[in-house]
Amino acid sequence: MPDPSAVTVFADLREEGRELDALVGELSDPGWAKPTPATGWTVAHQIAHLYWTDRAALLSLTDAPGFAAMVEEALAAPDSFVDEGAEEGAALSPAELLARWRAGRDALDEALAAASPDTRFPWYGPPMKAASMASARLMETWAHGQDVADALGVRRTPTARLRHVARIGVRARDYAYAVRGLPAPAEQFRVELTAPDGAGAWAYGPEDAPQRITGPALDFCLLVTQRAHRADLALTATGADADRWLDIAQAFAGPAGPGRAPGSSR
Repeated sequence: MPDPSAVTVFADLREEGRELDALVGELSDPGWAKPTPATGWTVAHQIAHLYWTDRAALLSLTDAPGFAAMVEEALAAPDSFVDEGAEEGAALSPAELLARWRAGRDALDEALAAASPDTRFPWYGPPMKAASMASARLMETWAHGQDVADALGVRRTPTARLRHVARIGVRARDYAYAVRGLPAPAEQFRVELTAPDGAGAWAYGPEDAPQRITGPALDFCLLVTQRAHRADLALTATGADADRWLDIAQAFAGPAGPGRAPGSSR
């Protein structure tokens, strides 16, 4: 019997892809060329990056040698391989890029559903089970979708799917320190986030932890995906360590990102 939580995240990933597809599916060619908040990246670059990373996830699930070859390519150009992948896809016609991204999403959806639920698959960070892979893909789809929405002047309605993004952000706390060569705090933090519908809260960590983060789930997700500066968000830190974390938090693998300047989002 499939793991219900895995089935949920697979469905949520599909829905996140559909929501972004609705933003770009009818765009004119000039719309695909609109600049996004990511320096040097257009709407086409954002979708091309998602196509590229979906393909990497598919290889991880179905073709370990093929994925290993992708990793070797990344290691050969660690500072440029992400941009190069986006550039390659953005050079396609919008119609071709859209078709490839859609086909890649469908293929990844099938591979996730067919994957052994207990197997850990290789990735650029630690190996992941299929459900975790789907959560990571949802996080990236949502984050790059935010860049697209900002470029198009669209304000998206936050959904309960943000729970997956928030959970990754909390679990990646120590990674944010490690990638900067900093020691992570020994004690766990308490994170309490107001759900997007305003009903209830999503809570992580010990209830009695002195180091705490509180605020809207949307704002926390924007912070950990580095789509907004903390100065523009309604997040509150209690404790020096928690306050420091809000300056460096990141939910994504790879080098420490530059983040966004204050006042540059929303």
